[in-house]
Amino acid sequence: MIRLTRRHALALLGMGAATALAGCTTTGPGVPTQTFESAYGQINDGGYTIPAVPIDQVPKEFRRQIVTYRTKEKPGTIIVDTRSKHLYYIMPHDRAVSYGIGVGRAGFAWEGEAYVAWKQPWPKWFPPKEMIARDPKLKKYEDGQAPGPRNPLGARALYLFDNNGKDTLYRLHGTPLWNSIGTAASSGCIRLMNQDIIDLYDRVKPGKQTKVIVIQ
Repeated sequence: MIRLTRRHALALLGMGAATALAGCTTTGPGVPTQTFESAYGQINDGGYTIPAVPIDQVPKEFRRQIVTYRTKEKPGTIIVDTRSKHLYYIMPHDRAVSYGIGVGRAGFAWEGEAYVAWKQPWPKWFPPKEMIARDPKLKKYEDGQAPGPRNPLGARALYLFDNNGKDTLYRLHGTPLWNSIGTAASSGCIRLMNQDIIDLYDRVKPGKQTKVIVIQ
């Protein structure tokens, strides 16, 4: 279940209080065993062009890499560490794919357990009513912003539901703002560079077997 801050809980249409984070025992990431610096070039995907990321300007720790990672969670689990600004996709044999992420600003942070209910390439973006109230310029998108490289959800989105099958309103998604990775800048959702969200998307199978654990 998702546990929200008071401010965020009020913002999310009156969602009720949620339970504490389930146990997640790990020894943390170790030394990288494989890196992917060449994976951030320009991509033509779904009729859109994703610009290359100037990867030399992204700190090494936030570039995609495979690391040693010991955990009791099953392969296929996603662990989001909001403090370190990393997302880990758990693999067999004590390994994980590590991605740099951008996370919610203070007051919008969240933690808990969910699962990937479904995923979508080049999704529309629907700003919440509360966000439109804060920024009336977003009203033009109340029926959805068309997909494309400038869409805030980027090239892919994974939709998180709680264990009762209710949409948490949180997403793991792409972003064209590569320089926001490693920062707390979004309004609650977890963002990855577009090249990374495409990689994660291709690894993930929607369903309750794909647990997502967010820790602070």
